[in-house]
Amino acid sequence: MVKSVAWEWKSVKKDDEEFWKTPAKEAYYLLDRWKKQGKKNILDLGSGIGRHSIFFAKDGFDVCAFDLSEDAIDKSRKWAQEERLKIDFKVGDMLELPYEDNCFDCIYCRNSISHSDTVGVKKTIGEVHRVLKDKGECYMTLGSKNTWGWKEDWEQVDENTKIRKDNGAENGIPHFYADLNLIYDLLSDFEIIDIQQIEDFHKIGSKHTSSFHYHILVKANKS
Repeated sequence: MVKSVAWEWKSVKKDDEEFWKTPAKEAYYLLDRWKKQGKKNILDLGSGIGRHSIFFAKDGFDVCAFDLSEDAIDKSRKWAQEERLKIDFKVGDMLELPYEDNCFDCIYCRNSISHSDTVGVKKTIGEVHRVLKDKGECYMTLGSKNTWGWKEDWEQVDENTKIRKDNGAENGIPHFYADLNLIYDLLSDFEIIDIQQIEDFHKIGSKHTSSFHYHILVKANKS
């Protein structure tokens, strides 16, 4: 299994931070869905500099923010203090989550589980299942083998994983890529509610990028 590597948040330019402070579109849908279901506590897994932790906390959720990067957690803790929000911040590796079994109503993990190899992704998904309550839901994204990164001439460490090579914040970070059959296998312990393969277009500073990800919503049925 490859070593977990944190994002190099210090390399993100000040002008680009606004992008990473803006909630993703699906967060609005999930907030409404989970509020209607009476869900209260959420784990923001791979929380970065806090855009979704802050978003859910502002609407009354009890939020735990978890990330491998100390710098990211420091930035999001400062932001939460400025907003007068109470969020539980922890630095650590998602391969071993420091939470009790069956303790979260919902988990939000956007573009974070994929930063490992196949063994690591399987282990993390097992941890997600462990800490979710019965009927708890998890929203996750996984990199698709249809995206450009899988076609790059980067070091390949297993049948689904390459090490990204560029000058950005993700340089040296493993990237896991899946297809639909692999997703069904990875999530066999969950009830799959929805899977979409989406091509995301976005602009960070002057750079335009596009990538394919699977957007997945699952439920843990433990009873």
